[in-house]
Amino acid sequence: MIFNTPLFFWFFCIFILFYGFVFLKQTPKLYCLLISSLVFYGAWNYSFIPLLVGSGIADYFIAQAMANSLDKKNKKRWLMLSVTINLGILAVFKYADFAIESVAALLSSIGYNASLETLSWVLPVGISFYTFQSLSYTIDVYRGDLKPRKGLVEFIAALSFFPQLVAGPILRAKHILPQMHKISLPKWDEAKHGFLLITVGLIKKTGADILAIPADKAFAAQESLSTLEMWTGVLAFAGQIYGDFSGYTDMAIGLAILLGFNIPLNFRVPYFALSPVDFWRRWHISLSSWLKDYLYISLGGNRYNQRTRNIFITMLLGGLWHGAAWTFLAWGAFHGAIITLTHYLASQPLFTRFNHSNRLTTRLVKWAVTFYLILLGWVFFRAPDMHSAVTIIGNLHTIGSATELGAHAWLIFALTAVWVLLVHVMDHYVIKSANKLENKNGLFWFVIIVGQALCLLIGEPSNEFIYFQF
Repeated sequence: MIFNTPLFFWFFCIFILFYGFVFLKQTPKLYCLLISSLVFYGAWNYSFIPLLVGSGIADYFIAQAMANSLDKKNKKRWLMLSVTINLGILAVFKYADFAIESVAALLSSIGYNASLETLSWVLPVGISFYTFQSLSYTIDVYRGDLKPRKGLVEFIAALSFFPQLVAGPILRAKHILPQMHKISLPKWDEAKHGFLLITVGLIKKTGADILAIPADKAFAAQESLSTLEMWTGVLAFAGQIYGDFSGYTDMAIGLAILLGFNIPLNFRVPYFALSPVDFWRRWHISLSSWLKDYLYISLGGNRYNQRTRNIFITMLLGGLWHGAAWTFLAWGAFHGAIITLTHYLASQPLFTRFNHSNRLTTRLVKWAVTFYLILLGWVFFRAPDMHSAVTIIGNLHTIGSATELGAHAWLIFALTAVWVLLVHVMDHYVIKSANKLENKNGLFWFVIIVGQALCLLIGEPSNEFIYFQF
């Protein structure tokens, strides 16, 4: 089920009727949430429900076993079992075919035409999100940062929590499990904020679907478009993926609020970032913080003069998390390179004064360079293969392209740029000043009704969210 469809609307209406007005006590409400989440997930492919529930049950009992063990080596063995189960699931369903195809390509390049059969298994929706979420629980218990929770139903309900199940944010157990233990419906002011976030998310998704048109055109054409049209396509994809993904998480957070849950912010106007490091503090915060806490720090972080190595490993695996393709690895490597370069330049005396300057011109230069690098990175993320990515990047930097401009090329570029800017301005307002709008009842409901009506009229409910494939 997709949030912006009539099917989900009726599903949610029926669910909220039972959740909010029939099951008033904690235990029935928890079971209602769990069953509804599994129904929601099963609407894509019910055969993967046992995989979701089974991995959750395994990690629940592994955490209990670690807590009951007094031997540190034994605890580590239990943790390794959890890591093996979770990463093994990802390896089989998400990366096995990529590995087989890569080996076949390598053998072919040295003269051996090996015919290796791929598994061709369907990728379970949301698998990257819920495996990371479940794995973080056992790691926290192993580190002593969290005591294992009593209550298997609570844990599975948290793992399968339908607002964020298929595309995040990635929730930490210490954040969501206490809320599962004591469910309380939101106050009216909180519910209004939920409605606002759902509306903002719908607006973003609608805009993202429109931006998909010039983005798809640019990445499909590659060589037959002018430089301006190529930049329009790349900028459109930047706006599309931001509107699509942050729109989903806005709706997820808003829906969670209506159920009485608080989910952390996952985006903080990322295209306003002033450095690549700053970008990753603003983009997909739940993933970047997960990679930092559970991978980068585990590798040693900044210690032993291994920061560069650890950054590259973290970003490479972060790229691979998004998909089994060399383009995603290249995207991760690219971000590893520009983050490393940022740290290096920040340590040089020549750049120290520039780096700490708060002048408007300095901030504009830092923003322009950062945004340019982010756009180049999106080429690797979106391109179908490495050859196409290199071709597109070359076309972006072709001066005086002989290709004739398409009709209204400058207007389309301008409208794309304005939309990306307006979405960020809207986000900034929601983050900083949403209460001002929510306190004006008449204006608030006008915005909600008009916003959702426009989305229903213009939007394409059949379009899935980009991050469903991850």
